[in-house]
Amino acid sequence: MPNRNIGYIISKKILDLSVSSVALVFLSPLFLIIAIVIKFDKKTSRVLYQQERVGKFGKKFKIYKFQTMVDNAELILEQDAKLHAEFIINGYKLATREDPRITKFGVFLRKTSLDELPQFWNVLIGEMSIIGPRPVVEDELQEYGDQVDKFLSVTPGIFGLWQASGRSNIVYPERAHIELEYVDKANLKFDFYVLFKNVIAVFKQDGAF
Repeated sequence: MPNRNIGYIISKKILDLSVSSVALVFLSPLFLIIAIVIKFDKKTSRVLYQQERVGKFGKKFKIYKFQTMVDNAELILEQDAKLHAEFIINGYKLATREDPRITKFGVFLRKTSLDELPQFWNVLIGEMSIIGPRPVVEDELQEYGDQVDKFLSVTPGIFGLWQASGRSNIVYPERAHIELEYVDKANLKFDFYVLFKNVIAVFKQDGAF
């Protein structure tokens, strides 16, 4: 696994703490507006969605997102064999336009990536980074084969090379290759490159389907 320069590690930590704290403060009015709109949706009773993901060195944590699905979303997926099979084939995701679990406001949140904003809290408490591979659910680790330890050697991030390269348009095994490419190349200059590419992808809604 690649060795990390101590200067890079410290700089990245400072960047994570400063950006996440500023974002949580200045975006708080937007957080409130989104929360109010979600609360008015009778199909969901929660503002925030929590899901267990696998972080650095295999440590599990709860990732936070704004709720975009109906309350019985997991049950809908489990009870529909065809839908579940499509979910696996598409890299543990479903196209927003074809997913019966997503609310109308949830479609908007996903297309604009606003549903991801609560993850700045995950960054602030050290579970995630601003830049890094997307944290996966445990079942996805099998997609990394004998490279899983390498994949888990870095802190997962809000923005990563996979999203910058097309996000949901790219499924496994290509996604695994892209995430591992980030692990190999990770440095401060490359992080800013990945961040810039993500900003472009968000505005283009590239892969946010």
